[in-house]
Amino acid sequence: MKPAWDELTAEFKDSKTSLIADVDCTSAGGKALCASMGVRGYPTIQYGSPDNLKDYEGKRDLQSLKKFAEENLGPTCGPAHIDLCDDAKKADIEKFSKMSEPALQSLFLLQKQAMDQLEEDFLVVSRNLKKQERMLFGIKEKQIAAIKEKGVGLMEAVLQQKNAAKAEL
Repeated sequence: MKPAWDELTAEFKDSKTSLIADVDCTSAGGKALCASMGVRGYPTIQYGSPDNLKDYEGKRDLQSLKKFAEENLGPTCGPAHIDLCDDAKKADIEKFSKMSEPALQSLFLLQKQAMDQLEEDFLVVSRNLKKQERMLFGIKEKQIAAIKEKGVGLMEAVLQQKNAAKAEL
């Protein structure tokens, strides 16, 4: 995917309305940005307004990326381009704009904390499920080994021999 992404970046380098860029999420400088954007796996492609990025789920070849960029990148609904918003988003922007900065900051932090807590809860449950899966796998393997010790392989060989003997008759 890297060559396709590099070519796409080069094709859009002079665009006045669209930015194609990449961030190294493993470097010291990129880790905080990637974490703040919710990047959990690599490579992750996101698009949209920097304050409301969405994950790209399409194909990752140059043709698909270029088509998507041409059709979807550029100005989007937001405070800077309210004319591109539907009535519901315009109402939200107006409501948030009327709030004092401290009130808006407080509301934002509450919502961000709720999302962060959901992510943390998910990771805890996911880790527990992985531990449980490893434990269940171990139990299954021990039970299969116990069954094999009772001669299941020999049983199968004897059955095959008996079937072969019947076929000869």
